Amino acid sequence: MMCTTMPRFAKSFTAALLLATGAALAGCASNRDGSGTAPNGGSADTNGNSNHVKGNIMLSSTAFEPGSAIPIQHTGEGDDLSPPLAWSDAPAGVKSWAIICDDPDAPSPKKPAAEPWGHWVIYNVPADARSLEEGVPRDAQLNQPEGARQGKNSWPSDNVGYRGPLPPPGSGAHRYFFRIYALDTVLDLPPGRADKKALLAAMKGHILDQGELVATYERQ
Repeated sequence: MMCTTMPRFAKSFTAALLLATGAALAGCASNRDGSGTAPNGGSADTNGNSNHVKGNIMLSSTAFEPGSAIPIQHTGEGDDLSPPLAWSDAPAGVKSWAIICDDPDAPSPKKPAAEPWGHWVIYNVPADARSLEEGVPRDAQLNQPEGARQGKNSWPSDNVGYRGPLPPPGSGAHRYFFRIYALDTVLDLPPGRADKKALLAAMKGHILDQGELVATYERQ
């Protein structure tokens, strides 16, 4: 007579397989609205840095190529002008743009701080904008692009708007991440007061897509 009872080891294997499949499906289905997950399923850490997916927005600058050195006029050793930026491949439904620039290698690439040093926080850039000119004024409320606001960088004073790379002498080349976020809303953040942490919190759940441009600078 043929035995129809499933062996104990087969039952255990089948149960484990079902549990693993369910967990994988649940993970794929969660956090696709920008509330902690980057576009296309890549994860984002608490600093807002995409670990796996950089996003679909193409961010570029006529001042430097990706991975190259930032010209001195865009640094604290020069004129401290924000670099010109341009972007494309905007997602449908974008209502505003936000940009963050920070240095994850401060104070040095070998001994970075837990929190990247913030160089620029700008948000509520109009939905139809596709670029920022060189040398954005360091005003909390901007007339060009109209409606855009700037928040605080990591300097203890004189800290609204863009302040360029100024790594400690002898600390080597630092990386500077310029990240742009397409948002499905206009943020209710006061001008001149929000820092990177506040901006990331306000953007949570509103990020449609993002892009990044990375360059370097070493103190001269």
